[in-house]
Amino acid sequence: MSGVVSGFTVIFIVVGAGYLLGRTRVLGDSAHEVLSRLVFFVCTPALLFHALVTSELSVIFSKTLVIAGGSAFTIGIVYVITARLWLHRSVPELAIGGLASSYVNSVNLGLPIAIFVLDDASFIAPLLLFQILIYSPIALITLDVTVTDPVLGRASRAAAMRDAVIAPLTNPIVLGGVAGLIVSALGLQPPAAILEPVDMLGNASVPCALLAFGLSLTGAAVFKKGESPRRDIALACVLKIVAMPLLAYAIARWGFGETGHELFAQVVIAALPTAQNVLVYATRYRRAQIMARDTTLLTTLGSVPSIAVIALLLA
Repeated sequence: MSGVVSGFTVIFIVVGAGYLLGRTRVLGDSAHEVLSRLVFFVCTPALLFHALVTSELSVIFSKTLVIAGGSAFTIGIVYVITARLWLHRSVPELAIGGLASSYVNSVNLGLPIAIFVLDDASFIAPLLLFQILIYSPIALITLDVTVTDPVLGRASRAAAMRDAVIAPLTNPIVLGGVAGLIVSALGLQPPAAILEPVDMLGNASVPCALLAFGLSLTGAAVFKKGESPRRDIALACVLKIVAMPLLAYAIARWGFGETGHELFAQVVIAALPTAQNVLVYATRYRRAQIMARDTTLLTTLGSVPSIAVIALLLA
């Protein structure tokens, strides 16, 4: 439990610092958007490249990849179908909502918990790979194709098909992940003169994303009536904090026969809150930003008792 408390304490302190920076306007009025773009275009691609280059592929391509990735993708699809039929949301809002309900905070909270609670950081690597190389590209391509310039209007079908091909080739996050995987698969070891600056930039991803999240809370009333899409947020939170851990338990326990510490680890990973990356994506494409912000905050708060209950039952 001390590892859980430690991990969440780090999160809250840095988010709080971002909130204070926003309240005092030390960084100016555009700080949130600038930091979000820095994370999207520079820091996260560097983080992913370095993480994959320095990882063993045998650890990444394991049954954890199927359990964590399968439960996340399934919950995301459940959100998309439910929100489409019940709430009648547009495709960009569905894409952000699907991520908000299932995209795990695998770095800034997942790694501390994996190290201090699970005593094995390798449990996080497969999920990180799935989210970077499969889940994010699907959502980002969807957003690239469906979000158009309001001045130009909706893209034509031909333009949409063209964008579907070009999007993964130009998205910096996808490029960083793919490049890291290729280098790792080829067994290449970049020189320290290259890896060290990449590592430095990557290390800035987590604190910058948390600061951007804190900045976004300035002057905002979470779950505010008339402003926040309450039904969307409630749906995403229930799926993320309750349904996803239960699904991961079912897949790990009855699909792969896992018990003991391995089963505990799979369920804890699934119970991690929504990643700040979702807010970064929402800000980048200017869609469902309030929904992403509120879901990230509420699932971060809700994951504390959720993981505590899981620890009591399975640890």
